[in-house]
Amino acid sequence: RKLAYLVLGAIALLLGGCGSVLSNTGGNLHTFVGCAVREFTFLAKKPGCRGLITTDACWGRCETWEKPILEPPYIEAHHRVCTYNETRQATVKLPNCAPGVDPFYNYPVAVRCDCGACSTATTECETV
Repeated sequence: RKLAYLVLGAIALLLGGCGSVLSNTGGNLHTFVGCAVREFTFLAKKPGCRGLITTDACWGRCETWEKPILEPPYIEAHHRVCTYNETRQATVKLPNCAPGVDPFYNYPVAVRCDCGACSTATTECETV
């Protein structure tokens, strides 16, 4: 079964409370089905600097299924993941950087997200 972990650039997203409300859909995150832009906070890691950044990222659950078939490979699979459809770049100044270190940090912001095939250009696609 394939699991997809959304990774855009070198960002490590630290998930916030999943019980909160998804602002642009009005639904609860525990029952939401689909793909949407959601606010996340992550730790920006840059040599000589660190800081928490809040940005928009893709989050959701997409329809996926597998069924047995009689011919090789003996399974038909349909795996869609919540992935980035459109992004924009943002820049922030990180606090408490070491002397001589450029404090500016560039990162992507999700503009639109959709359920789709896992693309290694924007997503880390792993098979377990």
